[in-house]
Amino acid sequence: MRTKARWQTNGTSLLMMLVGASLLAFTYYHINFQNGLSEGGFVGLALLGKYLFNLPPALTMIALDLPIVVLAWWLKGHKFVMNTIVASLTFSLVYELCEQYSPLTMNLQGNLPLAALLSGLFTGFGAGLVLRAGGASGGDDILSMLLSQWSGIKIGTMFIIMDAVVLTVSLLYLPFKETMFTILAVLIAGKMITWTVHYGQGQLAPMRLPYPMKEKTARA
Repeated sequence: MRTKARWQTNGTSLLMMLVGASLLAFTYYHINFQNGLSEGGFVGLALLGKYLFNLPPALTMIALDLPIVVLAWWLKGHKFVMNTIVASLTFSLVYELCEQYSPLTMNLQGNLPLAALLSGLFTGFGAGLVLRAGGASGGDDILSMLLSQWSGIKIGTMFIIMDAVVLTVSLLYLPFKETMFTILAVLIAGKMITWTVHYGQGQLAPMRLPYPMKEKTARA
């Protein structure tokens, strides 16, 4: 019975992780990219590569994540890293499928407040599902954790710094208005991550999460 319960728990966590990573990829392509919004972290760098050099975001994400994942495996062990690999590969695959085969177009450029709201809600919910399942949405989560430990800067502050750097660089190709709405989306996503991770735990009670996941909620 204990083995069966453990299998069911692992199966539920895997499904949650796959759904979360897929929702992230769907939102980043159909809302962020199609409406001129960017994003912080490695996803933001991948979108920068798409806008500036027409690099495929799926491959860019893998190239950015891989060295960080290898480093984290050596420093932090395999379980969290394996979950992060599953989430990252799922994200890359679904984004590529959306880019190549999806006929859906969501043109919200005339209503950027709505685009920012939807982006924040969906990306926050997707990332929250991945975190709750025991993984991370990309190598930037792991990098923020490692930089926080090495520098002594709180991990929530490190996330903000990384996002701020990427969004500042986004001003090279994004108008000021789009950048401001991207920041709004990032702030909404942070709140949504916290709500998703703690839902059902009562008054934002602490969850028993791996260190990088538990600290992730400090973004909000």
